[in-house]
Amino acid sequence: MSDQNILDRARIYLWSNARLLERQRFSYLFEGGARQPVQRALHAYLNDDGGFGNALEPDKRCSESQPVDQEVAFGMLDEIGWDQDLARRVCDFLLTISTDEGGVPFVLPTVASAPRAPWWNTANNPPAAINPTASLAGYLHKHHVQHPWLDQATAFSWRKIERMPAEEPHDLLCAFRFLEHVPDRARAEQQFRRLADGLMKSGLVAMDPNATGYVFGPLVWASTPHSPCRGLFNDEVIAAHLDALTARQQQDGSWSLTWPAVSPGCELEYRGVMTIDALKTLKAYGRLM
Repeated sequence: MSDQNILDRARIYLWSNARLLERQRFSYLFEGGARQPVQRALHAYLNDDGGFGNALEPDKRCSESQPVDQEVAFGMLDEIGWDQDLARRVCDFLLTISTDEGGVPFVLPTVASAPRAPWWNTANNPPAAINPTASLAGYLHKHHVQHPWLDQATAFSWRKIERMPAEEPHDLLCAFRFLEHVPDRARAEQQFRRLADGLMKSGLVAMDPNATGYVFGPLVWASTPHSPCRGLFNDEVIAAHLDALTARQQQDGSWSLTWPAVSPGCELEYRGVMTIDALKTLKAYGRLM
C-alpha cells in the first residue's frame, strides 16, 4: 500500500468520525497545517482550575480535570510546540491535587461524575502513583520547566523508580519517559538498564507481530527510532512490527482499539487518537514520507 493511500484512508476516517482536535493534529503533522488550530482545539479542554479535563483522554467522560488529561495535553504540546506558560499553569493545578508524597494519583474521585471505563474507578483518597507522575515530570524536564511541583514530583519519582520491579507496563512507560529526560543522567541510565533488563525478561513485550488483544509490542516501547528502548530490539523485529502495524489499518482508514470502549461515541474518538498514533510511528520509522 502506498504512503498516500494510507494517509488518504486515514484522512477519510478522521474527517468523518474523529474529534476536531485529531483532525487539526492530522493537518499539522501530515499536511503542513498550522499549529494554531491545534492549540485552539486543545485549549477547549481547559478548566477554570488550570487543568485539562472534559474527556481529553476519552475513556472517562467527566468534565473535571484528571491527572491523565494533563499527561495527554503535555504529549500534544510536545508534538506541536511547547508552551511554557501553559505548562506552568498546569503545574499550579498539579500542586492542588498532589498528595503528601509529592506525586499525583492515577485518577481522582471526581471521575465518578460521568460514565467511564472500569479501570478509572478509584477510592476516595487515592495515593500518589508513578503513572502519570513520572511521565508528567519527564515532559517538564524535557522542556526545562522550573516549578515547585516538578521538584517534589522528581523526588517522588526517584523514590518509586529505584524500588519498582519491571511488572506493570503502564508504570514502566511512565518511568522510561522520566528516565529519558531527568537531568541526573548517571542515575537515570543505571535505572534504565535495570528496568529494561527486567522488561525483556518479564514477558511483557509481545514479540509476535500478529499478537492480538491489549498487548505491548516493541513499537509501544520504542515508538520512534530515537526512543531509549529502541536498542532493545533488532532491526528485523522492528521491521516486522511496522509491517504488522501497517496491515492493521482498517478498511475505514482507522486503527482499532484493543480494549472495550465506554460507548460508540467514545470508540470513534479513541480510534481517531489511535490512528494519529499509528501514523506518527510509521512516519518516525520512515514508512510514511
